[in-house]
Amino acid sequence: MSGGRRLVQAPLRGLSLVQVRHVGTVSFGEAAGDTARIYRELERDFGVLAPPVALHAPVPELLAACWVTLRETMLAEGLATRTAKEAVAAAVSAGNQCPFCATMHGTMRDSLSLRPVPQRRSGRRGPAAGEPGAEELTAWIATGGGLPFPPQLLPELAGTALCLQYLNRMVNIFLGPHPLPPNSPGQALGPVLRVLIGLMRGSVRATTAPGTSLSLLPAAPLPPDLDWAAADPRIADALARSTAAVDRVGTELVPARVRELVAAETARWDGTDPGLGRSWLDALLDELPPGERPAGELALLTALASYRVDERVVAAVRQAGADDREILAVSSWASLQAARRRVLHLLSGS
Repeated sequence: MSGGRRLVQAPLRGLSLVQVRHVGTVSFGEAAGDTARIYRELERDFGVLAPPVALHAPVPELLAACWVTLRETMLAEGLATRTAKEAVAAAVSAGNQCPFCATMHGTMRDSLSLRPVPQRRSGRRGPAAGEPGAEELTAWIATGGGLPFPPQLLPELAGTALCLQYLNRMVNIFLGPHPLPPNSPGQALGPVLRVLIGLMRGSVRATTAPGTSLSLLPAAPLPPDLDWAAADPRIADALARSTAAVDRVGTELVPARVRELVAAETARWDGTDPGLGRSWLDALLDELPPGERPAGELALLTALASYRVDERVVAAVRQAGADDREILAVSSWASLQAARRRVLHLLSGS
């Protein structure tokens, strides 16, 4: 990493973490063990200490799961270009009403489309044969069904969609609508974006070796609903390890009845927005004992309408006795349940 990049990255660390709401953060200087490793890898491979990843730090296993998924699907070198992955990320984020991610990935997609980065040291010369453009990928995310690209690209592109389906929900809850500190003037967005995108582009120029993050988590079997990733053993391994980690944390910290309720509801879910009414939510929460309803509300809204999670929802969970770890666990577990379901919808065209 160049000294110039380090000089820019260092002051941005505080900017990244001050954006996180509802839970505490782990500063760069306080990070130790795998958390410190992931923070360093984030700056090296993504360009910045990205707050959507760093917000998971109070639960190191969730931080590792998030990073392994993001790095191996979207950042590491493979068959699909970063431009194609950014197009998928931007389209998923727009569909999920996540302005933070839509802004970041849409800007990065446009930057890479207009000014492709120089050839990487590994010798990769550009898009794989048959890789579609941003418009085709955006249409695929919107309608699903038949693949507008060769099947060998599916693990990376569907993996990117899975990653953003997850991250959009976490970002809608724990970050604001823009990559800015709270109460910042709107006119600051342009200059901040230019700096962030410049750092992210710089990371694309470097070789990002595939598979190096896998050692953060133990090996695990690939769940049947993720068998679309099996054609790429590295992507399959990454998703197997990360989903198992989220499941372990969920089993430990999320009430069993909440998990059963959310799993049943997401299995029935057709991907549509339930809207602003509460009748559907109250009917489901009535199935839980009173002490578990705040966690149930957070989990159901995270999965099905994350943009509706506000201070009241999180405060109710905390008042019921949850700490930062439990709040993150409920949100992460529910986000991944919904993300897996949405990718199945995408691939089936339903």
